Parts: sequence; structure tokens; C-alpha cells
Amino acid sequence: MRFGLCCIFMNEPIKFRTTTARALAGLSRSEQCARLSAICLENAKSLHAAVLAAHRLGIGAFRVTTPFFPRYTHPEVGYTLDDLPAGDEIRALLLDVNKLRSGLDIRLSFHPDQFVSISSLRDDVVRKSVAELEYQGLLAEMIGADVINIHAGGRQGGKEEALQRFSANFSRLSERVRMRLTLENDDISFTVRDLLPLCRELGIPLVYDVHHHRCNSDGFSVEEATRLAVATWQQQGREPWVHLSSPKDGWQGGRPRLHADYIDPDDFPDCWRGLEITVDVEAKAKELAVLRLMADLRLK
Repeated sequence: MRFGLCCIFMNEPIKFRTTTARALAGLSRSEQCARLSAICLENAKSLHAAVLAAHRLGIGAFRVTTPFFPRYTHPEVGYTLDDLPAGDEIRALLLDVNKLRSGLDIRLSFHPDQFVSISSLRDDVVRKSVAELEYQGLLAEMIGADVINIHAGGRQGGKEEALQRFSANFSRLSERVRMRLTLENDDISFTVRDLLPLCRELGIPLVYDVHHHRCNSDGFSVEEATRLAVATWQQQGREPWVHLSSPKDGWQGGRPRLHADYIDPDDFPDCWRGLEITVDVEAKAKELAVLRLMADLRLK
């Protein structure tokens, strides 16, 4: 079993930069590209450092921040690496990241923002979502990330119709995105039971979020949901990925969907013990939460 860290560190001196379209809009195109080039270059160096830090800490997976190349697909200030003065240097650094994570056996993943929805009723939303997924597919290919994890989207027109739209729009994605795409059950709309038929139809692995399942139950036990989700990965010969978090105010609090700083070890499913899986720890204390959970489980 390996444990994963999501996007940023608390104590490690590793930062990822971003910018806004508004900040770029007042600049000339050459100034925009120079600023974006500096940010992307710094992020590439930070990712290299993040992989090294994860390995040193005994963390086996790292989720890469979505705006790694900030505003990459923006209609007005978007760009490609060929537009950036340091484009070749950035590519070389990311190739080094790929070699490093492979040698250290660190898994990398992406989790696009909630606005990414290929099941939307609006074609403009679907087009923007496809563009965003293609950007992340390009970056994933460069660094060797094997997962781009998304939710099924909203329930406009009903869940069945939304999933049918997802299936129809799946073909609009390139092979490098389709081969990495995974679906995650969410805490409001789509459960493991809802997603399994679509995952089987399209050959998409299911990322099982046990916190979401506890908030949005579907009649499956944690053991059943784990077994069924894991099977969607094993059919492809891949290591399953799951998500774990704890409610900020406890399960008796008024808002169990909010994530806590750390993981309550009692929230870790006993049925996960002994499985060869990757567990993303979704906690506000970041690497500190991952390390505490690992220590707690050794004592439990």
C-alpha cells in the first residue's frame, strides 16, 4: 500500500505558482509569455523537488496541481510551450521528472476542477472541458502520470441521461486522455452503484472515495464498494486508487462533507489493509496528515 499527497506541502519549502487571466490581460503578448514562462519553469523545478521530497518522506504518490501550466487553455491568454522562451528547458525538466518518478516508483495523478464536465447539457462547457482534459493529458504524458481523475458531473435532465451524455462525449477525448481517465463517486450525486455500469462499459477505472460514500450512500457496504471498485482496476492490470478523508467536525457534526486537517484512523477501512492500492489522503494538513496516518496505522 502506498499513500498519496495532494498538490501542496505544509512544511517542505516547495511551492507552485499560478496567475490569473486578469493579471495577464494588461500585458503585451511578449510580456505575457515571459511571465508564464517563468512560472511554468519554476513549477517544473518544484515538481522535481516534490517527487524527491515524497520519496524521502515515504509517500508513494503525488497529485499534481491543476494550474501547473496556469491559464493554458484560456481563450484570450492561453498558450503552448512553443510560445514560451523557456519552453525547451521546461520540456527537458519534465522529462527528468518522468525519469525520476519512474526510478523512485512514485505515482503521479491529476484531479481537474469541478467545472470540468463532459456530461454537461451545454456544448460550450463540454468543449472547454475537453480542452482542459487534453491539456492535462499532454502534461500527464510528459511526466508519466497515469491517472486523470474526474467526477461524472451534474444531474441535469436526470442521472441516467447525464451518464449517457458522458458516454457519448467520451469519444471526443484523445487516446492519451482516455487511457488515463478515471471516475470518482461524489458526495452529492453519483454513487459507486451509479458509476459502475458506465465504468464497465467504457473501461474506466473507478476511484473509490470512502468519505463520499459515507456521505452519499448507495446500499453497498464499504467492503462491497471497495471490492467492486478495485476490480475495475485489476481488469486492466493496474494498481487501484482510492481516496480517504475525515469530516472536519466529526460524523455527528452538521457538515460532514468538509475535510479535516488530519485523518481519524478509525475512518481508515479495515478491508483496505493488505491491499496493493494507492490511498490519496485528502486532508488540510497535507504531508503532515499523511505521515501521521501512516504512523497511526502502524500502531493500530
